[in-house]
Amino acid sequence: MENKTRLSVNINKIATLRNARGGNLPDVVAAAINCERFGAQGITVHPRPDERHIRYQDVYDLKKVVKTEFNIEGYPSDKFIELVLSVKPTQVTLVPDPPQALTSNAGWNIPAHADFLGSIIATFHKEGIRTSIFIDANPKMITAAKLTGTDRVELYTESYARNYSSNPKTAIQDFVETAKEAELQGIGLNAGHDLSLTNLQYFKQNIPGLLEVSIGHALICDALYLGLEKTIQSYLQQLQ
Repeated sequence: MENKTRLSVNINKIATLRNARGGNLPDVVAAAINCERFGAQGITVHPRPDERHIRYQDVYDLKKVVKTEFNIEGYPSDKFIELVLSVKPTQVTLVPDPPQALTSNAGWNIPAHADFLGSIIATFHKEGIRTSIFIDANPKMITAAKLTGTDRVELYTESYARNYSSNPKTAIQDFVETAKEAELQGIGLNAGHDLSLTNLQYFKQNIPGLLEVSIGHALICDALYLGLEKTIQSYLQQLQ
């Protein structure tokens, strides 16, 4: 069966492990190459201002080797915009993270930042870079996103993952409604944050038009037990 939802592996945690010891083990470039060799259909990185995991130099190094889709996430500061325009990835995902954020913890309030986002998206579009906006599951955000000119949105799935074990149907309801609105508006749909082997298949089966999932933390944790190749294959199976 054809897998129409792409798996983009976020390799931030590999960089975190490298940085904890210094040196270049594990090698994030080699990890990206192996992820693709094992079946990943994209590589995601999220460089932050303090470079506590992915470094800006990593992004330049990865651009030379990534053969699938390269997705750079981050807050659109001047430095980030300069990086994206220099590297020209397949996709840039705009995330409203303050510099001190441990991890992404909310989507954009698009109506409050519509002009700001629209201007940045127009800049990236001039260079042929696909754009995505990180949002909470709320159909109203789709309508607002349409006005910015974005190509896609990425659903922030933390609440789904947190509530999945107690009531999957309730946990996914807002995401289904948001996905349906995205289809109506002609906006592509990505998703990410805390998706795992436990909850991914149900999400895939119930979300219409899901183009891409970006998964890092859970996937790298699973790889400690299962190995990277088997883990990536297991995630791809959940998406079929």
